[in-house]
Amino acid sequence: MIFRLPIFCALIAMITVPIAKTHAQELPPIFAATPKQLVPAKTVAEFPKNTFLENIVVDKSGTLFVTSFEDGKIYRVTPSGEKSEFAAVAGTIAGITFDRDGNLLVTGWAGKKTPSVFRVSPTGAVETLTAIKGGMFPNAITPLKGDIYLIADSYKGVIWAFDAQTNQCRVWLDAPALTRRDAKNPVPAVNGLKVFGNTLYATNTQRQQIWRIPISPDGKAGTPKLFMEKINGDDFALDGAGNLYVTTHFYNSVVRITPNKKVTIIAGAEQGMTGSTSLAFGKGNADRNALFVVTNGGMSLPPKGGVQPAKVVRLDIAPPTKR
Repeated sequence: MIFRLPIFCALIAMITVPIAKTHAQELPPIFAATPKQLVPAKTVAEFPKNTFLENIVVDKSGTLFVTSFEDGKIYRVTPSGEKSEFAAVAGTIAGITFDRDGNLLVTGWAGKKTPSVFRVSPTGAVETLTAIKGGMFPNAITPLKGDIYLIADSYKGVIWAFDAQTNQCRVWLDAPALTRRDAKNPVPAVNGLKVFGNTLYATNTQRQQIWRIPISPDGKAGTPKLFMEKINGDDFALDGAGNLYVTTHFYNSVVRITPNKKVTIIAGAEQGMTGSTSLAFGKGNADRNALFVVTNGGMSLPPKGGVQPAKVVRLDIAPPTKR
């Protein structure tokens, strides 16, 4: 996630400041020579301007659950575009996943100042499970094994392990690969997390890198290995063949990265990717080859003409193959 540059004042209170307009022209042209293979795109749902849609998860029935960062809301969206408010956290929220009992686990800040993990029941009831002591910016959350979930801390530069049975957090991995190169730059470091087999993939947005972290049979972290550079990755999803689909946020696109590191742009601003933050695969025969992308309409870096409505966009891709 990269939000509208909310930065911690004294690392506690959050404020919001826009990026300078000149920043848009100064973005490194890292995708200028990247080939395009655009896929069919359709806007499924639209939200008012200045809605920061941040993350997405899909339940077994194919229903989408989308976090709205700044107002702490979780929206339920059907693949056909029907939307409703499902729950609201008294604070701000970032990452979202399901636990083994069908509850949602959500990361964010209780009261907009205390890094925390929340649980949301299937009826929308919200419970604060724990404050993350020593935490700074709890971001993506993803299942590891059993009742253990991994949480990216985008400012502290670590990955936490959260135990949903004890509601305790501990540092799972503390490594230079997860940190910010410039602590004064509010762009997040470790950001998106996903497990594929015995490997955890992690984006470091500020460093524009993707890392692979081996997972031992007992669930411990190995030494991170650099997978890709010059990829402004926010969040991502993996298909069954190991292809990564990465939202690029500032760069208003989604790119596919094959296991052999071939990069292709599959959707851009014209397909509704302005401020692309996260994405997830659909479920069921009709949607399993669909990627549902959430955006903030360019709140972090407004395009010409200003911030656009936030969107949920469906991308139809080919069945997964190793390329």
